[in-house]
Amino acid sequence: MKPTYTYVTFVSIVTCLDNELVFCLNLSHTAEELGIKKLLPAYLDATLQSADLLTGVSFASGASGYDPLTSKISQVFSLSDQLEMFKEYIGKLKAIVGEEGTNFILSQSLFLLVQGSNDIGETYLVIRKGQYDFPAHADLTVGWASSFLKELHGLGARRIGVFCTPPIGCLPSQISIGGGKQRKCVDNISEESKLFNAKRSSELDSLNTNFPLARFVYIDIYKPLLGLIQNPQESGFVVVDKGCCGTGLIEASVLCNKFNPCTCDDVSKYVFWDSFHPTERVYKILISEIIQEYVNKFF
Repeated sequence: MKPTYTYVTFVSIVTCLDNELVFCLNLSHTAEELGIKKLLPAYLDATLQSADLLTGVSFASGASGYDPLTSKISQVFSLSDQLEMFKEYIGKLKAIVGEEGTNFILSQSLFLLVQGSNDIGETYLVIRKGQYDFPAHADLTVGWASSFLKELHGLGARRIGVFCTPPIGCLPSQISIGGGKQRKCVDNISEESKLFNAKRSSELDSLNTNFPLARFVYIDIYKPLLGLIQNPQESGFVVVDKGCCGTGLIEASVLCNKFNPCTCDDVSKYVFWDSFHPTERVYKILISEIIQEYVNKFF
């Protein structure tokens, strides 16, 4: 019998209106796999009901990041904006179940944070690279991440999962830019992801030491996604270096629509749906592995 969770996310996820240079995990599948609900609603959904607040919502804003500049570039909600919405959410919870009930819900909820890919793929490579070398920018970004996590903890969160950054150099968009005629992964960019992940993991260890009653859980999606890319045949995939949508080289978001004549006929053969995001089939494979490996670490 599965345990009952409330589920709150501060994440970069994709919707039909978002266009983000990131790997993004389809967290509604995670909520469904945990037995919470089939669809994780957006906090700003006009049709949101009180019952939704009790079982989990998403404060996601596609194309946001730890670096404050990242959300400004794409003109989306920043993590600070999402925290303000979360504070409003807490007030609504108190009106429904009282302060004691709210504290219990917050302390038992799973908080999932998926950020960092845009900070590397967009903000650093396009803008910050002229200001910092990558290790220095990674240190800054980890500092911003740590500040956010401390604020979240201060508001009552105790079970926080932080997803690592994927092998960004293997995204079809990055391959199109720097992968050459053979369309190989751009290893130096993926190495930057690994360095950022190592620094972030170390910071989570520090937070766990400083806040012993909380659980800050580092969730590795770098290795399992890279495994699918390097050994696609083991899971029945065929195409790993381009997306199903359009040419698969650079398209994403609104460019992936029913009017695009080049979209593939069989998406199940593809690791990536567009040039930035994996397919639903990949999400389901990763989520199943993640739940098996990490869910018990929150308790």
